Amino acid sequence: MPAAPLKVFITGASSGLGAALAQHYGARGALMGLAGRRLDGLQNAAAGLDARLYQADVRDAAAMQSAASAFLNEIGPPDIVIAAAGISVGTLTEAPEDAAVFRAVMDANVLGLVHTFQPFIVPMQKNGGVLCGISSVAGLRGLPGGSAYSASKAAATVYLEALRLEQNAHGIDVVTVAPGYIDTPMTRVNPYAMPFKMTAQTAANKVARCIERRRAYTVIPWQMAWAARVLKWLPIPVYDSVFEKAPRKPRGLPT
Repeated sequence: MPAAPLKVFITGASSGLGAALAQHYGARGALMGLAGRRLDGLQNAAAGLDARLYQADVRDAAAMQSAASAFLNEIGPPDIVIAAAGISVGTLTEAPEDAAVFRAVMDANVLGLVHTFQPFIVPMQKNGGVLCGISSVAGLRGLPGGSAYSASKAAATVYLEALRLEQNAHGIDVVTVAPGYIDTPMTRVNPYAMPFKMTAQTAANKVARCIERRRAYTVIPWQMAWAARVLKWLPIPVYDSVFEKAPRKPRGLPT
């Protein structure tokens, strides 16, 4: 008897890594729910795939609850939920106009995880599954000009760790993946070199491998994992001297 297809719910699926993950799992016959802010992007990502589309912003808890409820009613409890939505934009604390940007980044990158996972946890506790959150190596140290993004990804990593401990007893594995640079619209505005940059599809394949192996925490690619180890343990005076004058991500309102 053939195995039942995987049931997969993905946020941030209208572009970048989320769209690439949709292609990865769709090519393997998964039944998918794809959530994102842009309907046209979702339609492009879902072309030729067995997917339900939910136009929703992860910052909106009610919208995510509605999308999750629709998926649960139509498909049932997912085997895998991937929170791939996120915002990256430069910020400065001394700029009053950036206060709203800080909130948008934190809401999307931290509370967006909560809004994505919360509706699925109880239904998934019966048969288990995987909750995967996309963090970033940017959460290891504070990056000048990227304080909101670095802080949000540090918070995301710690939140996911706590969630993993909470769900272990319920048969749900929580997988944290911290990518380096991925070639997406979010990174193409960066005015600096991006070592070990991956295509979105390469990153999606690596994320899927981490999920399949149910790895608690992984930095991808492996070259960035080694760089991250060095970065994490650099003494503060050395880190400051190297990164204080580093190029910064452009500021602006999240798109």
